[in-house]
Amino acid sequence: MALVNNPLFARWFARYGGRNEERGNREYRQEMLAGLSGRVLEVGPGSGLNFPHYPASVQEVVAVEPEPYLRARAAEAAATAPVPITVVDGAADQVPAPDGSFDAAVACALLCSVDDAAAALAEFHRVLRPGGELRFYEHVRSRDILFASYQQAADLLWPRLMGGCHTQRDTRAAIERLFAIETIRGFRFPADSLIWPVAPRILGIARKPAA
Repeated sequence: MALVNNPLFARWFARYGGRNEERGNREYRQEMLAGLSGRVLEVGPGSGLNFPHYPASVQEVVAVEPEPYLRARAAEAAATAPVPITVVDGAADQVPAPDGSFDAAVACALLCSVDDAAAALAEFHRVLRPGGELRFYEHVRSRDILFASYQQAADLLWPRLMGGCHTQRDTRAAIERLFAIETIRGFRFPADSLIWPVAPRILGIARKPAA
């Protein structure tokens, strides 16, 4: 079932979504995925930009992509990935998997664009085993009051242009409601950006409680 159909944005993203890889985004993806092992869930992989960076210790990745065009591009990328990757239809709040069936979940530029971030995180919590990891790399609301106000204004138009992406979600707080954050760091990307509303980022690891 196709749960999302956003063909114009999907084609734009497939063509231009990787333009920042050479500016350092590739290294952030590698940092996010380093040390993963076992069965991994990635929701919203887009065209599969994370796929080349999964370490050999990963047994399998199930990549859930709701947009048909991007799902096809992700399947192409999966064919040359260093680990087995299966690309399936689904959504962040409707993961087609049993409870506790994954060792880790990956949320990369995802929680900004889902309709309900809390519902998506609850679904990740459901499908992770006790003690499982959530790896995240997301753009977030700035801690700077003035920049956050600018993000709020930008959010009036930004989601219409960028496939539902919101510029000012408090993603850290949403994660902390269900997971224990173990490592996190904040930064701006691109580092020299003064007006890019999605420049404030967080990258880290959170864990589902073991009991």
